[in-house]
Order: sequence, then C-alpha cells, then structure tokens
Amino acid sequence: MKYLLTIGLISLGTISVTAQTKKPAPAKKPVPVKKATPATTGGSAFILKNMADSASYAIGVNIAQSMKKDLGDLNTDVLLNAMKSTFDGKTPIMNEEASEKVMMAYSEKVKENQSAATIKEGKDFLAKNKTATGVKATASGLQYVVLKEGTGEKPAATDTVICNYKGALLNGTEFDNSYDRGEPLTIPVSGVIKGWTEGLQLMSKGSKYKFFIPYDLGYGLRGAPPTIPGGSTLVFEVELLDVKKGK
Repeated sequence: MKYLLTIGLISLGTISVTAQTKKPAPAKKPVPVKKATPATTGGSAFILKNMADSASYAIGVNIAQSMKKDLGDLNTDVLLNAMKSTFDGKTPIMNEEASEKVMMAYSEKVKENQSAATIKEGKDFLAKNKTATGVKATASGLQYVVLKEGTGEKPAATDTVICNYKGALLNGTEFDNSYDRGEPLTIPVSGVIKGWTEGLQLMSKGSKYKFFIPYDLGYGLRGAPPTIPGGSTLVFEVELLDVKKGK
C-alpha cells in the first residue's frame, strides 16, 4: 500500500549586512500560507487539519479503490458501520471464524464472476470435445486421449513419477514445456493438480496421453498468474517415462 505525503516547508533566511559598505537590504514580506483545501465526502466539505487527518483520508481512499476494483458490489453503509464499530471497540455481530468463512465464500463468488467468460469457454469446449473420436471422460470431468499406450506398471497416488509434458491454454498459448527445458519432471503423483493426479494413475509406464482438464481440476478460479488466467481449462500432453514406488 503506497501513500504519498507531500509536506510544504518554508525556510526563513538571515540577511547578513556588511557594515559601512552596503545599505541594509529591505525586509522581505512574509510569504502567505494557503489555507487547507477542504476535502469533500458524501456531499459535505471538511478540512484536513493535521497529518493524522490527511493520512486517514489517504488510507480510506486507498482501501476504497482496492475494494471497488477487487471485491465487487459491497454495501458501503454496512462496511462503514462495521469499521466504525470496530474502531469504537464494540463487539462485532460476527465472530472471527464466521467472518473468515463469509470472506472466503464472497471472494470465491467474486473470482467466479470475474472468470465467467473463461469458465464458459472451457465448459463449451469440453461439451463438444467429449463427443470427439478417441476422447474418453472420467466421472470427475477429466477428458483424455491415448496417444500411445505403454506396457509398464501404473503409478499409485503414493508413487513418484518421471515424465515429459507440455501444457497449453485452449487458444494454443503454451505456458510450460519440459521438452524445451531438456529435463523431465520428477514429482509425487499426489503433489500436482487434481487433473494430473487422476490422469497419471490411468497411464502405464511408457504411455503418452493428452489431457483436457477442467478449471476445477486445474488451477481453479485463482489460476496461476500471469500465464494461466483464473477459470482456465488446460490441455496437457504427458509422457510417463518411469514410476518410482512410494513407501
């Protein structure tokens, strides 16, 4: 949170006079200081009298701008009432646990609204893709195509796998590629997004699958900024190179 506090300073200098060589310089007229500019809120004007007033106003504007941008349609009357009651030391009508649950639920709703277009694009794609030749679907909504079927063992959720992969958005934008890095990924089956955890357990060692992962089995409403927007359906090609059994 950034605040810009500008303070005007007026310096008064002392005029030195050399005796018997120069006449004293005329005294400077005092510089007039402008009165504080009234700030307006709710149709009424008030004056910021001191630094605490100015800081309070600046913080209020900063908080309001952030909430207006990120938190959608809030009831400002209720918001201000809650803030004033808290500052006045009054007991809130919601306890801390209830407040956290409400804030989390509301935050998810806001994110869903912000990602509505991306979510719809993914759902429309998956509905059509489900009927394409070779595409299979699981109960969770994960879709996949077998590009190459292996003959080795299948990993369990407790195992670690070594695989090559590349991932892209529906528009073809590639956001990750282990082939380009020249090094396969080694990772626990349970340590990845849900779509991967489920998909890897369908594969046998030596297989190569193409996965179509709904947003709720991927990075959810949050996404993975800046490359993966919230609500994105993801497309991965995964090649399972090896399976290391877990304990």
